[in-house]
Amino acid sequence: MGQQELEVGLTACIAAIAACERGGQWARALLFFCATLQGGTECGTITHNATISACAKSSEWEQAMHVFSWMALLLAELGTVTFGAAISACEKGGEWEHSLQLFTAMALRQVRSNTIT
Repeated sequence: MGQQELEVGLTACIAAIAACERGGQWARALLFFCATLQGGTECGTITHNATISACAKSSEWEQAMHVFSWMALLLAELGTVTFGAAISACEKGGEWEHSLQLFTAMALRQVRSNTIT
């Protein structure tokens, strides 16, 4: 598979995950995410963030935290958007303790907070 095909595939995956988020289909978003990983495509920050946000929108904080943890293992790049999405997922799930832990981790990693976080 050529570079252009990989880029199109990843772009389509991100679009599909975003559509799942808008439709409240967190499980389908995870399926697209997992299929992309299993297909050998390298998922970057945008794909992970979109998947975390899809889970957050449906109050599936545990699923969002699984993706967040997976991202922390694979990518060193955990930014404001990533932490914000994970904090939002915990907040929607009523898990304020986890939100505080994420906020502390954010400070330890020296990630800048914004009005959302």
